Amino acid sequence: MSRRFIFSSESVGEGHPDKVCDTISDAVLDACLRVDKHSRVACETYAKSNIVIVGGEITTKAKLDYVQIVRDAVREIGYVNDDDVFHADRIFVQNIITAQSPDIAQGVDAAEAEGKGHAEQGAGDQGLMFGYACNETPELMPAPIMFAHRLGRALTRIRKSGQVGWLRPDAKSQVSVIYDGNDVVGISNVVISTQHAADVKHKEIRDFLISEVIRKELPAELITDKTEFLINPTGRFVVGGPQGDTGLTGRKIIVDTYGGMGRHGGGAFSGKDPSKVDRSAAYMGRWVAKNVVAAGLATSCEVQFAYAIGHPDPVSIHIDTFGTAKVDEEKIEKGVREVFSFKPGRIVEQLNLLRPIYGKTTNYGHFGKDDPEITWERTDKVEALKAAVK
Repeated sequence: MSRRFIFSSESVGEGHPDKVCDTISDAVLDACLRVDKHSRVACETYAKSNIVIVGGEITTKAKLDYVQIVRDAVREIGYVNDDDVFHADRIFVQNIITAQSPDIAQGVDAAEAEGKGHAEQGAGDQGLMFGYACNETPELMPAPIMFAHRLGRALTRIRKSGQVGWLRPDAKSQVSVIYDGNDVVGISNVVISTQHAADVKHKEIRDFLISEVIRKELPAELITDKTEFLINPTGRFVVGGPQGDTGLTGRKIIVDTYGGMGRHGGGAFSGKDPSKVDRSAAYMGRWVAKNVVAAGLATSCEVQFAYAIGHPDPVSIHIDTFGTAKVDEEKIEKGVREVFSFKPGRIVEQLNLLRPIYGKTTNYGHFGKDDPEITWERTDKVEALKAAVK
């Protein structure tokens, strides 16, 4: 008998304080890559009240105005209202960026170095990465996180269109999905908390979000009279963004990936150039897992692999299909190893990662987006995988 259960995932809006910091860090990365595609970037951002601190290690030929990059990113998010303490034109920006450590650089560079033992590009750090895919949605992503992202995107679209004047940038969404075995059969609960102007009534917020966001973005067949809607459940959300809470790059790693449905290796993405396997190898894992599911070899797939700093090959690769494989898992793993290369330098080449594309990834998940520049969402290895497992 199949088990019935509920699984929840959350998303956050562009104005959430942590996402403000992710956005700034990725804006710095893209600015570097536009000038110098071989830039080494590890950019961390902290935001609180009207202060932004940008730090980290960057080695690049680009000459950048970091203060202007920060202001432009905050302005694009939408912190431009007269009553914003955190305002694009009024924030104080502190820059504490230094160059990349030469000890790390020699491990990553495709060149010989004493003690390195090879001349290939190595991993920028040790660590483990996961990729995941399943057949619950057209994007081959888990339903709870994709539904939560839909709500967040809709809120941002409506706010930036000017359709509703009381919406403000900070927002969170959460969707609880009912499963019967592996099948999505309903939605038990939807939570939306959105920052708003001080003069709007809670009832207006609630009625609008239920009718114009939730019911328009989520599948009608999954919403019943038992579905619970929790809208701004504290009753008031005027103080938001970095005024209301501290922001830091890399704190929304579950929002960025699979909403908790797939495991996570612990490394954050934003602000890191693709020599950092925390980011590039996680993208690689998604590409592999998505092609396995798209090829019909399994209905869900998780790929895990790990690296040692400076080493040009992964120290392990593992495939788990959670009992959904249509062929032997050992054959799938053998096929994956045959079709894909997991060397850090080859990951960058296969996915064409030395481009200023990272601002497109920052908000509403790094996975499940329909954009030709997001190469790890391609299903271009389906036929090669099918041939490799025969």
